[in-house]
Amino acid sequence: MFPFDVILFDVGGVLLTNGWDTGERALAAEHFNLDLAGFEQRHHAVFAAWERGAISVKAYLDATVFNEPRSFTHYEFFGFMLEQSKPLADGALGTLEELSASNKCLLGALNNEARETNEYRFKTFGLRNYFNVALSSCYLGLRKPDAAIYETALDILGKPAKRVLFIDDRTENVVAAMQVGLKAIRFDGSADLRHELTRMGVL
Repeated sequence: MFPFDVILFDVGGVLLTNGWDTGERALAAEHFNLDLAGFEQRHHAVFAAWERGAISVKAYLDATVFNEPRSFTHYEFFGFMLEQSKPLADGALGTLEELSASNKCLLGALNNEARETNEYRFKTFGLRNYFNVALSSCYLGLRKPDAAIYETALDILGKPAKRVLFIDDRTENVVAAMQVGLKAIRFDGSADLRHELTRMGVL
């Protein structure tokens, strides 16, 4: 019997580059001549609400960038944000594609991402071609590493925790998943992931 009923992938840092992490925000601050320290302070005040789907991208940008008059538009800034998304070098897209082709288990995303960037990334990189379910923070109203997002994912999936494998690049998210009873792997490159999946009888 195949060892898992479901395999869940984080997206940023596993399949794609991070959509809007520290490095991407620093690039934006430089490109648009923003005070980085102030931008970061305003970002941290509202980004969790944005990732939970509680506010729109316009509300996020109004609070973080357009808190004062700018020489550029919301559209230009958001376009720059989207341009930062790329396939992750040494990422797991190939492994995801192989698992999808095998049709041996259900595949899904369990990721922290705001709705607007999440939908862009899923569409642009064809992730819905591989995922059967998207358990993204913006859809569930919950964020990793809160235990509630893993518990809600299990409720939706209707599978025992031990039959669900979760892959994430952040240690705190892996630990939180394991505390709820999921099997979990911390992603540290394609070769290491494939070695671990082979050891577990997935590949």
